[in-house]
Amino acid sequence: LEEKMGEDVRVTVLGHVQRGGSPTAYDRIMSTLIGQAAVKAALDATPDTEPMLVGIQNNRIHLAPLMECVNTNQRVNKAIQALDFETAYHLRGPGFHAAFDILRTLVRAVPHPPKPGQRQLHIAILNAGAPAPGMNATVRAAVRLAVDQGHQPLGVYRGFRGLINNQLQELNWMDVNGWAPTGGSELGTSRRIPEGGDFYAIARTLEEHKVDALLVVGGWAGYEAAYSLYEERRNFPAFNIPIICIPASIDNNLPGAEYSIGSDTALNSITEVIDKIKQSAVASNRCFIIEVMGGYCGYLALMSAIACGAERVYLHEEGIRLAALEEDLALLVTGFEHGKRLALMIRNEFANPLYTAPFLAALFEEESKDLFTVRTSVLGHMQQGGNPTPADRIMAARMASEAVNFIVQVCQARDGDPPAVCLGLMEDRLQLTPFREIRRIYDVEHERAKQQWWMELRPIVRILAQPGPQF
Repeated sequence: LEEKMGEDVRVTVLGHVQRGGSPTAYDRIMSTLIGQAAVKAALDATPDTEPMLVGIQNNRIHLAPLMECVNTNQRVNKAIQALDFETAYHLRGPGFHAAFDILRTLVRAVPHPPKPGQRQLHIAILNAGAPAPGMNATVRAAVRLAVDQGHQPLGVYRGFRGLINNQLQELNWMDVNGWAPTGGSELGTSRRIPEGGDFYAIARTLEEHKVDALLVVGGWAGYEAAYSLYEERRNFPAFNIPIICIPASIDNNLPGAEYSIGSDTALNSITEVIDKIKQSAVASNRCFIIEVMGGYCGYLALMSAIACGAERVYLHEEGIRLAALEEDLALLVTGFEHGKRLALMIRNEFANPLYTAPFLAALFEEESKDLFTVRTSVLGHMQQGGNPTPADRIMAARMASEAVNFIVQVCQARDGDPPAVCLGLMEDRLQLTPFREIRRIYDVEHERAKQQWWMELRPIVRILAQPGPQF
């Protein structure tokens, strides 16, 4: 680069800085779960039990035969040393394949030219619902992956409000340059859900721009708005296009998705703030009641409790009862009597309309026996900000790739009614959930899935918060 192109080049070797630093929320949570699973596996084992490796596959603890894992890893190393990169590539697994293919497209200086005679699709892309870190990364990946396949993305400004007001603009390769690491939403977002005459205005916008598909990146308000278009298809032929929703919400509360883009960033923001609060609390024998966002979904509350070592977590899914508060108070008093210097109680913002954070603080301080003081901290909208974490950026690229490929395949097939689906990571792979299934799997009143995988982790918080082992 320096000799042949005359560029000013510098080399930076990161070195051991990569081994340092505070662990992320994900690292804290997963190491806790792995430790718990390892202890259980050891207690359940017999002298004849095969040695096992405790690992993680898509947020689930996974046990695999140790020697099988070692042999596979050695095969990868041998293939690389022998310059057999094709074998090494396949041994890495399907997740590596997808990531590698996406990367090869996103890092190009210019996209591939369109194929001769191919049909160019017009794909409208918008953000909707509350802001979530990673929205920009998703839009960037979707735009570049679509352009690389010869199609034309259309950016819709201010969510569905932009569709109503005809605020669309063509987005090309360099228009989204630098979007990946930024928080917020460059396109803008809104919670506007179409009604009445809005549908006619949206239909005219879609027809004017010859939109072939709609890609919605956002939270529940975006899903509701997309669902309303789906229900109005009989009245507006312009809505008979493929519609796909990508989950982007810090609350991690969307149907057909165990992981929402933005939730990892929010969790790390919460963890970083709580770490500082703990340093304040430990200096003065203090209990903090910390209130986090999430709506009626307790994901952020529970996961931050595991990551930060909270004594208790209060969720709307469980509710709050006075008898339980008495037990929690007794736990606090016992802990401080035995030398505890700080305590954390994390409360979901809608855990209970009566037992609010100020109420809990007043109750605990009144009954503290002067062993500790109590303060509250409502973290607020800082949880929606910040630049997306690597995990959110990677998931944004994966989901954008899946969505664009799905749109292209459906539009080329032209088979039957255009699908309306929401995309999400479920257990071990990305899956599509039809809109007609949403009401069956989703608690619309409380805006959360009826079955939430992380609820099974609740006992771990209580076990780790005990003042001592319970025999």
